[in-house]
Amino acid sequence: MGSNQPAADEMYCSSCGAVIKKLAEICVHCGVRVIPAQSELVNGEFSPKSRITAGILGILLGGLGVHRFYLGNVGLGIVQIVVTLLSCGIGGLWGLIEGIIIIAGADWRDAAGKPLRK
Repeated sequence: MGSNQPAADEMYCSSCGAVIKKLAEICVHCGVRVIPAQSELVNGEFSPKSRITAGILGILLGGLGVHRFYLGNVGLGIVQIVVTLLSCGIGGLWGLIEGIIIIAGADWRDAAGKPLRK
């Protein structure tokens, strides 16, 4: 085996082909942002939470912040409840709009910062 074989924690740069660390965001050899392989993303990088579930909760119960609680954002969920109560229900539009945005496929993440499952 040559010295250019990637170890378990390494991969090839998608631009120049140099061996780099899997956790690298930018290749140290060519300076290009690294695009991780799809199989690497599936193995633990995505949230166990579903985009469809979060979106439906946002549309139906968004005024109560239920979709925020589902994603682990307890603080924002409480804020949404307070805004909805103080605005006599008009603040519920906030959750409805977020639910639509989530289902539409925006880059939405859970409290741990992981992108939602499709």
